[in-house]
Amino acid sequence: MPKKTHKTSVGGQALIEGIMMRGPKGMATAVRKPDGEILTEYHDVISLGAKYKFFRLPLIRGIVGFIESMIMGYRCLSYSAEVSGMEEIEEAEMSKFEKWLDEKLGDKLMNVIMVIASILGFALAAFIFLFLPNLIFKGLNDLTNKALEPFRGAIEGTLKIIIFVVYMVLISQMKDIKRVFMYHGAEHKTICCYESGRELTVANVNQCSRFHPRCGTSFMFVMLILSIFVVTILSIFTPKELKDNPVLWTFIKLPLIPIIMALGYEFIRYAGRHDNILVKILSAPGLWMQRITTREPTDDIIECGIAAFEAVITDNPEDDEIK
Repeated sequence: MPKKTHKTSVGGQALIEGIMMRGPKGMATAVRKPDGEILTEYHDVISLGAKYKFFRLPLIRGIVGFIESMIMGYRCLSYSAEVSGMEEIEEAEMSKFEKWLDEKLGDKLMNVIMVIASILGFALAAFIFLFLPNLIFKGLNDLTNKALEPFRGAIEGTLKIIIFVVYMVLISQMKDIKRVFMYHGAEHKTICCYESGRELTVANVNQCSRFHPRCGTSFMFVMLILSIFVVTILSIFTPKELKDNPVLWTFIKLPLIPIIMALGYEFIRYAGRHDNILVKILSAPGLWMQRITTREPTDDIIECGIAAFEAVITDNPEDDEIK
């Protein structure tokens, strides 16, 4: 007989040949080794929110949680690359110069690369999602003799969404990414199976949906939608001279990122506990995007999802519910 259905706070992330699941008490990873064995490990994780009440406050917790998730996600990806054998393949393909740097600097080299990659990644994201839409809008606005100015927020936001969708469609065609998206699908299906009260078996997980409202894809889409409203309000109070300068307008919008991020987190949190018409409307674009960012997993991939989930779940289901 199926267990009582409930909404769990457990969330996860697709890794390289594996899955990470995080619950209220800690985190677990399940990665498929080159010999076919699944290496499952539990990791104690103490978030800032667990240490200090201030970081659990609404809006603040969203910003802190996002930063912690980014750091943890990077570490888990590095760990899965090592366990799955991907790191050995990369080492075999390294040039003589890269091998020399690795021997001389070792872990320090990885830290330097991580910092540089983070800076470049942030700069690229700022260019693609802040500067580029503004530049395109400026061109369209000039062509229409400033007739589009009242709709700046809506047009820039729509351009961001178009760029995001095109980007996800393009990377989804890559062979390695397709497999990661299968693990992403297994993560969602495993959580859905547990929330539906069914026993966690490969057959049961296979029957569940690979779309889930508490997903990073949905979070990104909610942020893009929220940015339309926030940027529209900001543009009303910003002098025309500043808005006409793409560089200045980009820097003016940068401080809005934490605000939009915090609001997006609160909505995703709310969506995880409710199933009303508002949630369905605002979650629809993100769930649609999951048709791109998730794929139906094979049985061996589902086994990783089950292993990671069972390692992180507590004996008392109430402890894992969204508070």
